[in-house]
Amino acid sequence: MKNIGFIGGGRVTRIILQALNNKHEKLDHIYAFDINEEVNDRLKKLFPEINIADLRTVATRDYIFLALHPPVIMETLEKIEPVISRDVVIISLAPKITIDRIASTLSKTKKIIRLIPNATSIRNEGYNPICFHAEFPEEDKNLINQFLGKLGTTFEVAESKLEAYAMISAMAPTYFWFQWDELCRIGSQMELNKQEVEDAIYFTMMYGLNTMFKSGFSREELYDLIPVKPIGEHETEIRKIFSEKLLGLYDKIKP
Repeated sequence: MKNIGFIGGGRVTRIILQALNNKHEKLDHIYAFDINEEVNDRLKKLFPEINIADLRTVATRDYIFLALHPPVIMETLEKIEPVISRDVVIISLAPKITIDRIASTLSKTKKIIRLIPNATSIRNEGYNPICFHAEFPEEDKNLINQFLGKLGTTFEVAESKLEAYAMISAMAPTYFWFQWDELCRIGSQMELNKQEVEDAIYFTMMYGLNTMFKSGFSREELYDLIPVKPIGEHETEIRKIFSEKLLGLYDKIKP
């Protein structure tokens, strides 16, 4: 994959480019376009090797990443459709817009992929579900998976599950990062230095997940391991927030 274009230069493009940069990949074969010149300038400053180009030029690359929000994908596809070749590989990074909808506009190619990338891909530790067009050539999948494997773990799923992975996996760090940050702030007031606080949170969260999912304990047995629950009285409220917010957003992003 030495002829790549990104349509959209925002967060997810930066995440993928940084993941490639971490692997010492040369980026001079990558072209990017964003309608916002400030976004283009920032991307070029972060990754001087890449090429900022117009939409048509980016759309003639062999591999095109659609790094766009769902509301603007279809209108963008209509703009690039005249220059799309039958051999181009389209990789959409957005929820909601299905492979069939993409194919209905880009009728010349069956090489269409959807990928839900995680922010943790920025450290090559992503957990990224992928789905291929039903007629995507099997012989080309290995190349795609090898390249996307540089982002972390990439695994094939049914397209109907992608939005669920977006909610439960891709967005999941935002549910917890601010809580861990608050624990860091509180820990710094408890006679622990910065490194001690960060190590305590990191290892406890990591081992806590292992205990939850790999110990064989029932949920009741698990909860009973720690007798004191300082915010237990708010648990019902917190669970309600999770349920209402996540299921509500899931309903909005489903195709």
